Amino acid sequence: MRSARSRQRGASLLPRRFATWRGCVVMAAPLALLPQPAWAAMGIDGAAMRWPYALPFAGLLLSIALGPLLFAKFWHHHYGKIAAIWSLLALGSLVLFAGSMATLAALVHAMLAEYLGFIVLLFSLYVVAGGILITGDIKGTPAANTGILALGTLMASVVGTTGAAMILIRPLIRANRPRRRNAHVVIFFIILVANVGGALTPLGDPPLFVGFLHGVDFFWTTRNIWLQTMIVAGLLLVIFVAVDVWRFRREPQLSDAGPGKPVRIRGLVNLVLIAAIVASLLVSAMWKPGIAFDVLGTKLELEDLARNVALLAIAALSVWLTPDEHRQANGFTWEPIREVAKLFAGIFVAIIPVIAMLDAGHHGAFAWLLSAVTGPDGTPREVAYFWCTGLMSAFLDNAPTYLLFFELAGGDPQVLMHALSGTLASISMGAVYMGALTYIGNAPNFMVSSIANENGIEMPSFFGYLLRAGAVLIPLFLLLTVLPVAPILHWH
Repeated sequence: MRSARSRQRGASLLPRRFATWRGCVVMAAPLALLPQPAWAAMGIDGAAMRWPYALPFAGLLLSIALGPLLFAKFWHHHYGKIAAIWSLLALGSLVLFAGSMATLAALVHAMLAEYLGFIVLLFSLYVVAGGILITGDIKGTPAANTGILALGTLMASVVGTTGAAMILIRPLIRANRPRRRNAHVVIFFIILVANVGGALTPLGDPPLFVGFLHGVDFFWTTRNIWLQTMIVAGLLLVIFVAVDVWRFRREPQLSDAGPGKPVRIRGLVNLVLIAAIVASLLVSAMWKPGIAFDVLGTKLELEDLARNVALLAIAALSVWLTPDEHRQANGFTWEPIREVAKLFAGIFVAIIPVIAMLDAGHHGAFAWLLSAVTGPDGTPREVAYFWCTGLMSAFLDNAPTYLLFFELAGGDPQVLMHALSGTLASISMGAVYMGALTYIGNAPNFMVSSIANENGIEMPSFFGYLLRAGAVLIPLFLLLTVLPVAPILHWH
């Protein structure tokens, strides 16, 4: 039973945790009082924009990629300010181009219709997963390591790549700490648990949730790319077993200290709360009351608002019901989700002019990119979509990259799920799978690497990881390109 002192500490956390959200609501509320028709009539003509309007977006993504590597201390203390500067540059250019009213309407749409649901889901999964504590003695044998990687891969599509990674990375590190060569275990963990395993539901990986927010059915990826995911994950596990057995046999034999502590899972209430998160998403996908609220031309559906409130309530329950000792034992801090929230807020703002230019199609500044992934007759080149989405995801983060190519393919979820299902599969697989190629391809990658380094595991550098991950993954991606499994990726 949770102690009164622990419960009091948990309760005291809540006002601070949600202060930012209250502030956003207070600032946004007056905007709803402005005349709606005038705002709805405003628009941004992407066809009249040129590539320099995309520079703030590119600058922000390059800052995210290079900041932690070139000026880590400065970046850690000022990443929020850096993201804000790039966002303000993007908004300033839009004000000069389209006027203040159109810019504010676009900003409200990006924050309320795009960003809010995205970050609320990540926040709730991060909080709830952080309350699950696995204790006990696990020996870092190939069998135990493979079991943890397989379990994490299965969990990732249910609790999210971030949730699964945060639950299992510390038990995996403790199990392999006595081994001299153990970095490869964490590398495969990043590839499988923090990326590939999240390919089957919007819960699994941020880019798929972005697709869900844009109208893609909750179980679309489950039905359409489950076989490809099983093939990639299965082959990765086989490769890992071969590497780990070879490395394990070269390790000195460790003395047997006798029977260890049995494995225990604590904070089980959070498993119930994870089920509640899944239920909230499913209900919001199926419940369509037809009620919407207009905020500066942005339609906020009642089911989306109800889902966000439910997810925040679930996160609050997790903080209240979970003993603080569990989170402390997990090394749980609020910094990772705070960093994700600030950086992605900047991304969703800076991407506004890019989306406008993509919407212009062949008349916009990105007509060359559309030509690269589209044939002369307008037919999508699915192989090009797969590789372009994937390689850009590896270096520019997979969630905004997914959104870029989703819009480039037309942005109509019904068309993409049916007539262009191969294109949507290409975008989904590229964004999720190839996010594993670098530390910056997906949010949990760098978090896992940092935790491993803090615990004494010598992780490779940025380019060292890229070489190791690429040597394993690129052959598998080439196999996917030619694999005769529906949806087949066409070259034309």
